[in-house]
Amino acid sequence: MGLELPAYVLAALTAGGGIVGFVKTRSKPSIIAGVSVGLLYGLGGLRIQNAEPLGVELALLASVVLGGSSIPRALKGRKPIPVALSALATYGMFVFGDEFRRGL
Repeated sequence: MGLELPAYVLAALTAGGGIVGFVKTRSKPSIIAGVSVGLLYGLGGLRIQNAEPLGVELALLASVVLGGSSIPRALKGRKPIPVALSALATYGMFVFGDEFRRGL
């Protein structure tokens, strides 16, 4: 197993988090964003697993999107959910960004 495992774990965490956010607060943005980012991670993981092109790039894109939405909220409010999402995004940007850089 290589980079597909982190992609699948991040897919499950972000999609699951979006679903939980919707169930708790009926927040449509939570479910839309969580499932969308989760699908990007999942598709990236699938493409990585099958040695298809653009897998790492899709997972990196998911990390950048997640970080772009969560990091500013984490810095502003320091609430647990945005901080946790920021940590996931940072981890993804490091892992997939490093692999992307190596492939250049």
